[in-house]
Parts: sequence; structure tokens; C-alpha cells
Amino acid sequence: MILKNCKVFLGDGEFHDCELRFGKTIDGAGKFEGEGLDLGGAYVVPGYVDIHSHGCMNRDFSDGDPEAMAVASSYYAQNGVTSFLATTMTLKEHQLMPAMACVKNAGALPGARCAGVNLEGPFLSYAKRGAQNPDNLHKPDADMFMRLHEASGGAVKLVTVAPEEEGGLEFVKRVSPVCTVSVGHTEADYDTAMRAYEAGASHATHLFNGMPGLHHRNPGVIGAAFDTGATVELICDGMHIHPSAVRCAMQLFEGRLALISDSLRCAGMPDGDYELGGLPIKLGGGVARLLDGTLAGSSINVGEAVRRAVKFGVPLERAIAAATSVPARAARLADCGELAPGKRADVVVLDADLNVKMVFVGGEKVVG
Repeated sequence: MILKNCKVFLGDGEFHDCELRFGKTIDGAGKFEGEGLDLGGAYVVPGYVDIHSHGCMNRDFSDGDPEAMAVASSYYAQNGVTSFLATTMTLKEHQLMPAMACVKNAGALPGARCAGVNLEGPFLSYAKRGAQNPDNLHKPDADMFMRLHEASGGAVKLVTVAPEEEGGLEFVKRVSPVCTVSVGHTEADYDTAMRAYEAGASHATHLFNGMPGLHHRNPGVIGAAFDTGATVELICDGMHIHPSAVRCAMQLFEGRLALISDSLRCAGMPDGDYELGGLPIKLGGGVARLLDGTLAGSSINVGEAVRRAVKFGVPLERAIAAATSVPARAARLADCGELAPGKRADVVVLDADLNVKMVFVGGEKVVG
């Protein structure tokens, strides 16, 4: 396949007026002999990578429902996402096992591929649990993690931990060689967070949410992530984070900020009553909350996060990188995130308003 007459987003973080050739993997960008598909000046970008999504279309990965994988895969692809991490909630170990098996046995999917698992819980702080079910919280337990990792077929790519909890730092040391360890849902101060990053953590879960704020005398997790070069993720729906804070975070963590959806089963669904990790939630006006008013995850997708980031004043190039190469790097997904030779041919064609026109996953057209 050769895409012609288009603006291609390459590894230097810039758009280039060139052509893109690919099979199952990317061959290269430039000028090529032969016929191709004339895109009329459209944008061509790497497929979006959502490393933090709990579900969509009234499906949740924590349910352990094999059908959810296919439904979510199609929904993600329609919105430009070509790789995702099936993200679980804070549940008991035996409740998480079916979700691990679903990922292990997912097989071929109709749209986006499942690139692994994100264990957001249960190793979190009670005080910063957010919308996570407090009855299922668990002290950081590396042995439990290893059992879940094995049950997933070695697919856990990301896990969140509150390092101030008993056993937190030992958990980081044991687990960080296996997957990316993220600091989140935590009350950790700057010094504790620094110790976690020095022990092997390298990421921060939904920056600003589920952690102390950035204070000039108490910089907390945000300051520690900045100082250690960690990657961070941000829910760019305009409700979890004020647009000004989005712009600030993009500057503060340039080249290290990943846009995520943190989408719940209500993503792609109408307003109404839903469920999250055993807790009832209500979606109203695009905002998901627990019944006590606590803000839950979002109802958007990463394609919408990119559009909103640009609307908030983030340069397009930074927004695209934050949805592609940065999350891929954060989750150690070395085969995607860039339109570089040898990478998976996960390719998205966007119009001038950043709406999805065409999607290729592994070189196969799945949308458009």
C-alpha cells in the first residue's frame, strides 16, 4: 500500500509532505514508484495507543467477558486507536483472573489489537482511591502480581502502586523488571515518590488525579516524576483537568506526556446508570460520577482527547506524539507508536478537523 498526497507524521515529531509505503510493517516514507491512494492532503499519523482504558460500549474488561474484547476492539479502531491495554479495576485476585484469561485468549480481533493488561488496582491508597472500590484494596503484593501476570500469559504491561503503602518499595523493585510500574492513587510525598522512582518506577497514573497536587513547598509525585524523567499520563477531557493545567503539563512534561482515555463502560453510550468495579456510576452530560459525586473515569476516547488537546491550545504535533510514541514507550511497546521502518503498519488517516477517515491495523484496512 502506498499513501500519496498526504502529510505524514514522522519520528522527528513533524509532518512531512511525502508518501508512506507499507505492508504488514512500515517500509518507509518518501517518494515511490507505482500507483497509490491519493489522500488529497490528509494527515497520516501512527495509530493511537491507549494505555489506560477500562472499556466502552457497556463492556468492561474487569468483567472477564470475552465478547468485550471484540466490541472494544471495533470501537477503538473507529476512533483511531490501534493498540490498547485492557485496564482492570480494584478487585479481588480471584475476580481479576477471568480478565487475565480473556487477554491471554483474545486471539484475532476485528479492529485495534489488545497489546496487554494495565492493572490499575488493587495496590492503592485508601485516601486516594478515587472511584476504586475500597473493599477490594490490597497491600502491594509482588507475588500476587506475578500470579496475575502469569495468568495473562505474561501480558501485564503496566501496574499502578501507592509506594507509601506497606511493602510498596519492595513491590517496585521486584515488579519493575517485568513491566512498567506507575505511581498513582497515592498520598506519597516528594521523598517517597523519589524513592519509588529510584527503585524502578518510571510512570505516573493520570497526573493530578489520585495524588497530592503540585505545591511549591510540597511538590509530591508530580515534582518527583518531573525530576526523574518519568513518563506521565493525562485524562484530556476538560473535566478531570482544566485546559490551563493541560497546557502546563504539556510544557512541563514535553515528550513525556501520554494522553489516555481512562474510559469506562459508559464510553460510546448515552447518559444513564452504569457500574464500575462493583460501584454504581451515573453518566450525565458526558461526565461519569459515583453516586456521592466523586469523579470517575471518562466517557471519551483517545481520538477525542487529541481533538480536545488541540482545542485547548496544545500544538497538533505534541498532541499526536502524546497519543502515539509516548504511550508506546511508556508501556514498553516497542513495535508501534511511530511510522518508522519495521514498526507495525498501524496507520490512521485524519481530515483537517482530526476526524478519523481510515485506519489500518498491521497493514489491514479496518476502517474507511
